[in-house]
Amino acid sequence: MGVALIWSLVVILVRWLVSKRRGAISYESSDQTALYIRMLGACVVFKQLFSRDVRVRSQVGFEPERRASHPYLRIDFRTLHSRAETVGLLSGRRVHRLFSFQRHLHATRLLHGATPRPYSPLHILDEDYLGQAKCMLEKVGSWNFDIFLFDRLTNGNSLVTLTFHLLNQYGLIELFQLDMVKLRRFLVMVQEDYHSQNPYHNAVHAADVTQAMYCYLREPKLAKSLTSCDILLGLLAAATHDLDHPGVNQPFLIKTNHYLAVLYRNTSVLENHHWRSVVGLLRETGLFSHLPAEDGLNMESQLGSLILATDISRQNDYLSKFRTHLDHDDLCLGNAAHRHFILQMALKCADICNPCRPWELSKQWSEKVTQEFFQQGEVEKKHNLEVSPLCDSQANTMGDIQIGFMTYVVEPLFAEWARFSDTRLSQTMLGHLGLNKASWNGLRPVGSLDEPEPDPDPPPPPAPGPGSSRPSATAAEEPTTRTLAQGSQEV
Repeated sequence: MGVALIWSLVVILVRWLVSKRRGAISYESSDQTALYIRMLGACVVFKQLFSRDVRVRSQVGFEPERRASHPYLRIDFRTLHSRAETVGLLSGRRVHRLFSFQRHLHATRLLHGATPRPYSPLHILDEDYLGQAKCMLEKVGSWNFDIFLFDRLTNGNSLVTLTFHLLNQYGLIELFQLDMVKLRRFLVMVQEDYHSQNPYHNAVHAADVTQAMYCYLREPKLAKSLTSCDILLGLLAAATHDLDHPGVNQPFLIKTNHYLAVLYRNTSVLENHHWRSVVGLLRETGLFSHLPAEDGLNMESQLGSLILATDISRQNDYLSKFRTHLDHDDLCLGNAAHRHFILQMALKCADICNPCRPWELSKQWSEKVTQEFFQQGEVEKKHNLEVSPLCDSQANTMGDIQIGFMTYVVEPLFAEWARFSDTRLSQTMLGHLGLNKASWNGLRPVGSLDEPEPDPDPPPPPAPGPGSSRPSATAAEEPTTRTLAQGSQEV
């Protein structure tokens, strides 16, 4: 009895000492496919792997930034994977805490390697993580998918978890022989490069756009025509399309002589920055380093083409081209160039689809983008700059901003998308759009109800030819401004 007690105390002491080790690499014997790199405390391993002072960034023309310390560095991941008998030694209070982490911190296991298993999906989610988030992923193709709830369930790791899941679901990790460690590292760095202090342009917005993109990729016309490479590019472009967004729009960068505006000569400033930032991370992590050099460069170039298409100032150019193709019925998805153009249009739709979501979700996005708008306006007032349109909280209301955005930007784009893909999803989106617009109209102050709706007063759409967009020149500028509210890069 005494020997057994002494032996138990020794075992507990050894386990306690092991738990104090920093930067330990352990092999989880209960899962023969998983190799976890434990990052405890302010370990050197983390800094080496995820340091922002990296060479590649400077090679693509950007100053390196210091990566903030990871919020979970002080968690001993070893305790999260301990066997049942180990848990039994812990107090009831400690067990409750561990179960909570098991449910919500799976995505913080930053480097999770797995050996491909024939005829079965890769082991992405940890076995402990069988809660609500996994149930939500089973319905990731639903247009009612609540990205805000999913982000809470994944403890703020919605972008990493969702993108990894979709890449695995399509079999792209195996097909392109992507290194699991490099891919996980790339996605974590992407998520960290989004500014969490931005009310709208943050990692949750990127996850929402990625989920919408997935819904569009499943549409019949696209599902039967797109190649695996198209799907990979579409998902990665959606996840990274606003990478390192500063939370202000392009006019703000230009009038403050920001170095990015100078670097890109005041042309698609934010979009070029998002693209080059992605290229920097791809090279930093070596995600495509196993591909032939020419293929890697081609992937980077096509990613850039997709991201640059989200420049809202070119909205009418893309819309006119799309309308012309539909009028002439000459889109051939067997043509690689046509498929790429449809991917561009799908990404544009995904980027500004918030007004087409159910009201409960759409309203939250409206509040966040308006908050980001007004924050920019306050900065402009503070520095005696001309306040940008829609950024003055005293001159604009959320309802007016949203109604104008829906009228001039969202409706024309999604009407053409419905012509291209006349499916239940398209009709659902248009239905939500109409209901949400009516809801915003109903919330407008009583005095403003007598004001005309922000449609062009004289409705002379003088025979909009196949290549012209619905609003005339004056109206065409207003969408550009109003789109800053929801639309991707201009805010």
